[in-house]
Amino acid sequence: MEPPDPRNLVPPGRTAPFSVFVGGVLAVAVLLSVGPLVSLAGTLSELPAAFWTMAVLAVACDARPFLPPGRRPSSSAVFPSTCFTFAILLGWGLGPAVAVQAVAVLVSGARMRHAPWRVAFNAGQYACSLAAAYAVTRLGPGGIFDGGGLGWTDIAAIGGAGVAWFLVNYGLVTTAVRLRFGERWWPNARHGLPFELLSTGSLLLLAPVLVTAARASAALVPLVLVPLFAVYRMARLTVEQRQLAALDPLTGLPNRKALLSEVNEQVHRHAERAARGEPGAHLALLLIDLDRFKNVNDALGHAVGDRLLVEVSARLTDLVPAPDMVVRLGGDEFAIVMTGVDDVTEARALADQVVRVLAEPVPLDGLPLEVGGSIGIALYPEHGEDFATLMRHADVAMYDAKHRNGTVAVYTAESDHNSAERLGLLADLRRVLDAGPAGRSAGAPGDAPVVRGGDGAALTATPAVPQRGGWFRRRRRPPAIAPDDELIARIVAGADPILRRTVQPGDPAAVPGEPWSGPAGAHRPGDEVVPSTGAAFGGDPSGDAGEIMMYYQPQIAIATGEVVGVEALLRWRHPRRGMVDPEELIRVAEQSAVMRLLTRRVVDDVVEQLAKWSAAGLGLRAALNVSVRDLHTGEIADQIADRLTRYGVVPERLQLEITEGALMADPRRVLTTITRLHRIGVGIALDDFGTGYSSLQHLRRLPLSEVKVDRSFVLGMTEDSDDAAIVRSTIGLAKALGLRVVAEGVEDEKTWRMLHAAGCDAAQGWFYARPMPAEELVAWLARYRPLRPLGGHDEPDVPRRSPR
Repeated sequence: MEPPDPRNLVPPGRTAPFSVFVGGVLAVAVLLSVGPLVSLAGTLSELPAAFWTMAVLAVACDARPFLPPGRRPSSSAVFPSTCFTFAILLGWGLGPAVAVQAVAVLVSGARMRHAPWRVAFNAGQYACSLAAAYAVTRLGPGGIFDGGGLGWTDIAAIGGAGVAWFLVNYGLVTTAVRLRFGERWWPNARHGLPFELLSTGSLLLLAPVLVTAARASAALVPLVLVPLFAVYRMARLTVEQRQLAALDPLTGLPNRKALLSEVNEQVHRHAERAARGEPGAHLALLLIDLDRFKNVNDALGHAVGDRLLVEVSARLTDLVPAPDMVVRLGGDEFAIVMTGVDDVTEARALADQVVRVLAEPVPLDGLPLEVGGSIGIALYPEHGEDFATLMRHADVAMYDAKHRNGTVAVYTAESDHNSAERLGLLADLRRVLDAGPAGRSAGAPGDAPVVRGGDGAALTATPAVPQRGGWFRRRRRPPAIAPDDELIARIVAGADPILRRTVQPGDPAAVPGEPWSGPAGAHRPGDEVVPSTGAAFGGDPSGDAGEIMMYYQPQIAIATGEVVGVEALLRWRHPRRGMVDPEELIRVAEQSAVMRLLTRRVVDDVVEQLAKWSAAGLGLRAALNVSVRDLHTGEIADQIADRLTRYGVVPERLQLEITEGALMADPRRVLTTITRLHRIGVGIALDDFGTGYSSLQHLRRLPLSEVKVDRSFVLGMTEDSDDAAIVRSTIGLAKALGLRVVAEGVEDEKTWRMLHAAGCDAAQGWFYARPMPAEELVAWLARYRPLRPLGGHDEPDVPRRSPR
């Protein structure tokens, strides 16, 4: 069954005001036309042949009006009767013009299958337009075409009549559209105005010429069909040109310009549905990218690639039902606009169908070509309320699907690495790195010269307090130096752990967690997080980007309880966001050149801190994490060598932790960088072992000194026999290769004892200590007493694997 013409429907909730308006227009039209029509009955026989010729042509031409092509029926149809009825108005008055126009409206309404109310409204609107034009002509000297010459006042009256006709007609139509469709009336009216001025204006300007010719001879009237045909062609060419500008020349599908117009239109429609509480108030935008199209182009040429695109477009068009739209954006990207959606499940269902269709091989020249597709989905209004936002979020989801080796993904804010918030965070990060350290808190004071780090910022060492017997007493706090700048003073107060306690007495307790061995010393969510307050940083969003600082978590030899090293963890206290989530910090930095600045800052801070500890008699080894970018460029080896020499730090005091994922990104270049670092004397540890691309050849080929067992296994080893078996096997393998083993995530005594029983060398976690600033670490060391397991490698209760 053919669906009803949308132009004949009135949306629910708008029937009453629209009906009142239509009734009012018809009442005014009747009042204005009844007199002239009554008088026409007595003079009908006196009308000349020219009038009858015009009347016949008006009705005949309106039987075939020009309807601009498009996806939806257009209201901008061109009715040639306008030219004839306006000419009749100028030559013979209002009554004959209204009568002929009413007959032409009836014929065109039947031809275009208009509803009765629409036919009546059209007749009424034309009657009001003709009446307004007739009133303007009566303002002149009268009798424009009564046989005399035309003066300037007559010409002005004719022009004014045409303007009055157009304004009243277009005003009534746009008002009706507004009452039917709400706030969308003005964009539509403005969009259709140029076409109406061109087409309807041309018809109105032909009318004076037509009536002048008719006064000379009725035989001249049919000649007007030639310029009418020109107007018809002009309108068609204009619409076709506009349509071609919105079509993809290869596939014939709508292009990006058409997609923009369609989404904007549908957003308004769905906003109205939502306001009325109707179902199907969501709009889905599906962005499709072919996965192996470039391979086809490179292997078989662009001609075959174009044929493949045509076949894909045909499949999508057959799959997607009307009124949804399939669009080719360019290259191998397509889009689908899905309307009337209740939830994202419907959009996913369509996306799954598209995936199945694209998975079927495309036979071209006897060769079956396989091209998959990755699809991103953005939903209105959840993921955006305009075209630009929906398009960007669908693009984010599409690339998320590609990166996860999936086929369909719905937009999530977590996968948007280029959101406005993250771009702002990246700008703040660059500012805080460019500004250099605002104030460094030393682990132990000691005289040192003023040097400069890799970012050019001054790195000033502080005097050291001599220590006795290898243990550290709580150092006496040096007198505070009040900076001249009040803002810097507040930043220093916020970074200082002792001053922070007085500034922020109500900070909530941190949630226990284990450091994440991510790039540049970042830690996992769940580490100690100290929220910042406006008092700590002044709450100035315009100039203060916060402070980058290093926290350190002790690494303890399990057998002896001695502190053998620390892991350096990066923290960023932001003036408005508090302590920034380290995972988000690394995700933001890795997408840009800021990662290089961040690594340089971390290396400077850690090496400088090692120098201070060495000056204080503390021989700790510090481990820090490096990113994939750092290992690829190889610049980090030169930087570390320079910093170790400048600060006089023994290379063995520094250890770099790399992940298996970083190694597998480009094994050759990474291995070159690691080998250079090993030759310098820097230790190399394989971090998060067992979670990435675990391979025994890594342990065999790399110049490693240590393996770190990932916290995901350590945390569960007391409850899960599989995790316990993995940890014991990893420890045994590393020990057989002569490597130290460090376990992350030790948070209870039972785990500690199990690791001791398994022969693990060292551990770190909240069972021993949380991450802390350097000066707090010194105070912690002064209080710490080694914790040793009783006896030898005792075997605690270990969960056993259940039979399978």
